[in-house]
Amino acid sequence: MRHRLFIANRCRWFVAAVLALVLGAGISSAVRAADEPDLIFRKSTVFKWLTPNDKLATYAIDDPEVEGVACHFTVPERGGVKGWLGIAEEVSDISLSCRQVGPIQFKNKFAQGEEMYRRRRSILFKKMQIVRGCDTKRNVLVYVVYSDKLIEGSPKNSTSSVPIMPWASSEPPPKCADWLEK
Repeated sequence: MRHRLFIANRCRWFVAAVLALVLGAGISSAVRAADEPDLIFRKSTVFKWLTPNDKLATYAIDDPEVEGVACHFTVPERGGVKGWLGIAEEVSDISLSCRQVGPIQFKNKFAQGEEMYRRRRSILFKKMQIVRGCDTKRNVLVYVVYSDKLIEGSPKNSTSSVPIMPWASSEPPPKCADWLEK
C-alpha cells in the first residue's frame, strides 16, 4: 500500500512539473508575441485524411536591431494528430533569405552570433534560432538559421548575407564593424 502511495505521489509530482514547463513555455511565447513574424503563406506538402496536412510555412521578420533588413524563412510544419495538438517535434530543415529593404540604421551595438529571433520547435526542448554577425572586411551582415535541442542540436542550417549598400542618398552606408561589441 505504501509503495502504491509513493508511486502515485511521484506521478503527481511529475505531471505537475510537466504542466508547469508547458504553461511556462506558453506564457513566454505570449510575452514574445510582439516579436512574432508575419505569415506570408502556407503550402501543403503531405495530404492527411482526417487531420491537418503537413505544410511548408513562409514567414517574414524585420531585424529588431538593424533597421532596413528583413529576413524570410520557410519551416516545415507537421500535420497529423500530433501537429494538430501542437506536440509534434518539428524537423530542422529551415531555409533563410535576408535582404536590405531600406536604409541601414543600427539601433544598438551587437555581438558576433547574437540571437535575432528564436522560436520553439517542440513542446519542450527544441528551438529554432536566427543569429546575426558582421563580416567586417566586406561590410556585410551575415544571418544563420539553425535548430538545437537541450542535449544535441542539428547540423542543418542556412546562411544569408546582406551587403550594406547606400540607399537613395549620397552619404556612405554605415560600417557594421563600428557596431560590434568589443
